[in-house]
Amino acid sequence: MRANLVYLKDVVTLRYEASRCVGCGMCSIVCPHGVFVQENGRARITDRDACMECGACARNCPTEAIRVQTGVGCAQAVINSALGRKGDSCCSLDSGCC
Repeated sequence: MRANLVYLKDVVTLRYEASRCVGCGMCSIVCPHGVFVQENGRARITDRDACMECGACARNCPTEAIRVQTGVGCAQAVINSALGRKGDSCCSLDSGCC
């Protein structure tokens, strides 16, 4: 069983509209932290605070039932670090990509 990791309480930008969900299960398949589960033909958020705001769920949702502001959470910090970038932006002036 996967332990739910909490980064910061009540700050994640993840939003989910259950009425738009068609129950495809893509969100629960692609989420690296198991934030979504399928229940009664629809997705359900198990622990919003476990979301690292990578955006995989929203990018793979065919009905746009999920929204999340990517580039603001821990996932972006990990990516920037791996690419040798400084700062909290995916395209900071120090990174040379702008």
